[in-house]
Amino acid sequence: MSDVPSFFSRMWGHVTTSAAPTPFAIAVYCGFIAFQALLAIFVPGFEVHGLPVPSEGNVSLPYRCNGVPSWYITLITLAVLHVTHIFRLDQVLEHFGSLITVAMIFSDILAVLEYVSAIMMGKAVRMTGNVIYDFFMGAWLNPRFGKFDLKFWAETRVAWILLFVLTLSAAVTQFEKEGTVSPSMLFMVLAHFLYTNACMKGEECILTTWDIFYEKWGWMLIYWNFCGVPFVYCAQSLYILKQRVGIKTPFPVYYVPILVVVLLLAYYVWDTAQSQRNRWRMSLRNINIPRSAPPQFSFGTLKNPKYLESSAGKLLVDGWWKYARKIHYTADTIMALTWGLSCGFDHFLPYFYVCFFSGMIIHRYIRDASRCKRKYGKDWDKYCATVPYVFIPGII
Repeated sequence: MSDVPSFFSRMWGHVTTSAAPTPFAIAVYCGFIAFQALLAIFVPGFEVHGLPVPSEGNVSLPYRCNGVPSWYITLITLAVLHVTHIFRLDQVLEHFGSLITVAMIFSDILAVLEYVSAIMMGKAVRMTGNVIYDFFMGAWLNPRFGKFDLKFWAETRVAWILLFVLTLSAAVTQFEKEGTVSPSMLFMVLAHFLYTNACMKGEECILTTWDIFYEKWGWMLIYWNFCGVPFVYCAQSLYILKQRVGIKTPFPVYYVPILVVVLLLAYYVWDTAQSQRNRWRMSLRNINIPRSAPPQFSFGTLKNPKYLESSAGKLLVDGWWKYARKIHYTADTIMALTWGLSCGFDHFLPYFYVCFFSGMIIHRYIRDASRCKRKYGKDWDKYCATVPYVFIPGII
C-alpha cells in the first residue's frame, strides 16, 4: 500500500506532462467539432423522416442526410491543410494525450448541458428519478435545432470521421518517421475508411436503429461518440506506429493480403446485411432513396423479400437474414478481429476492441431478444424456429 501514493503521483505527472489540455488541442478538437456541425447544417442533402416518436406526439421527425458530401469535403480539407502546411496531420498524434483530455472534458460538459436543458425545457422523457442513472442514460431523446439532430449527427459524423482522422494521422506520422507506411498501417487505413464511408453512405439507415429511435442522448452516448469511439478504436493504428509493426519485424508476404481478403468479405456481409434490413424497413414506410455513393451492392436491396407477419409488425426472413438473426454482428466481429490481427501477437492491447465488442453484442442480443419476445409474443417463437441460428449459420 505504500506504493499507492507514489503510483498516483507518477500518473499525475504523466497527465500534466503529456495529457494536459493545451490551447492547441482545444482549438483543434473544438474546431473539428464546429466544422462538422457547420457541414451538417449547411451542406445540401436529402431529407428522411424517422420513426414516429411517442414523446413528440408520434410525429416522424425530419433528418437532413448530407453525410457523403460532408465526408468528401472533410477529406479534401484535410488534404489541402496538410499539403499547404497550414495544419499537418502528424500534429494530431503529437498532441494525442491533450486531445483525449479535451475530448473527455468536452463530452462531460456537453452531457451536463444536455441533461439540464432537457429538464428546464420540459423535454425529459422516461425519467427514473435516479439522478445518476438518468444522467448516464440521458433525459432528452431527440435534442435538435431545427432539422439538425445532435444525436444523429454525433453518432455518424463526429465518432467515425474523427476515428479515420486519427488513423490517417498515424499513417502520416509513420511515413514521416520511417519513410514508408507498413502493410499493417495501410490495412488499418483501409479498414477505418471502409467503416467510416459506410456510415456516411448509409446514414439514413440508422434512423430505424435502437440508438436513434429509443435510446436517450445521455452521458453514455455523448461520451462514446465524442471520445470513446475515436480514441479507443484507433488503438491498433497507434500500436502499429509505436511498435513499428511490419517494419521492425515484417510479417510473411501473404499475411496482410489474407487479412484484406477476410476484411473485404466480412465488410460485404456487414454492409449488405445492414442495407437489406434497413432499406426493407424504409420500404414499409414507402421511403425509397436510391444511393450512388460507392461501394453499392445489388444484394443490399431485396426485391419482394419474404417476411413473417405478426400482430406487432413484420419480421424479415430473406437475404442474409434467413441464415442468422444477428449475422451483421458476426461480420462486424470478424472485421474487429482483423484489426487486432494486423498488429501481430505480441500484446493483448490490439485485441481489446474485439473482446469489448464481443461482450457488447452478446449483451445487445440478450436485450433485443427479451424486448422482441415481449413485443411479438408467440410470433417471436415462430420467427426463431424459422431462423434458428443467431450468429453463425449452422453452428450457433
